[in-house]
Amino acid sequence: ERREAYRASREWQAPPAVQSAVAAARPQVTAEVSAEEHPLGFAIAQLHGVYVLAQNRQGLVLVDMHAAHERITYEAFKRAREGEGIKSQPLLVPVSVAVSQREADLVEQHDDLFAELGMEVDRLGDQSLVVRALPALLRQADAERLLRDVLADLVVHGSSRRILEQINEVLGTMACHGSVRANRRLGIEEMNALLRDIERTERSGQCNHGRPTWTQLD
Repeated sequence: ERREAYRASREWQAPPAVQSAVAAARPQVTAEVSAEEHPLGFAIAQLHGVYVLAQNRQGLVLVDMHAAHERITYEAFKRAREGEGIKSQPLLVPVSVAVSQREADLVEQHDDLFAELGMEVDRLGDQSLVVRALPALLRQADAERLLRDVLADLVVHGSSRRILEQINEVLGTMACHGSVRANRRLGIEEMNALLRDIERTERSGQCNHGRPTWTQLD
């Protein structure tokens, strides 16, 4: 099945005459198990660095990579928090961040919240923080940007109790940092892995902000 998907990706780039000849020679897929197990089909190509084009039994599927991966990461965060907790990953090089005194005070006041989010943040001075660990799911994220976004949520909600009540919103903010970015080139195997993750994820038809993650093109 993967070989078939890879071959399709190469054919997509061929001249129309070659595509027609290949299509005529290709055997028709009739296995029902593929349709049942992989309703999103298999990747054909990446478009404009933003979308994955896949083919299933109904036709073509257009997947918004960022929106889809954001939902996958968000649901993974929720499962982790409801289970054993969000695991953290120590940074090889801690990241220093200049902040306001109010923001530094908030980190000290709500260190338990940051621990629950899988972040280790310490105060270095009146207006200085250091990020020592990030959630394992976001180990490649921009530590400073993530910290500033979580601090912004904390400022808006005003208290650790309030932010815990709105924890899913914070997890949504964090999930955005772990999502596939526009113009990142993915290989066929990576695109197919994304399709399989979408199929396994609850509520995967929309991202955290309500955008459709994929569309069936009949």
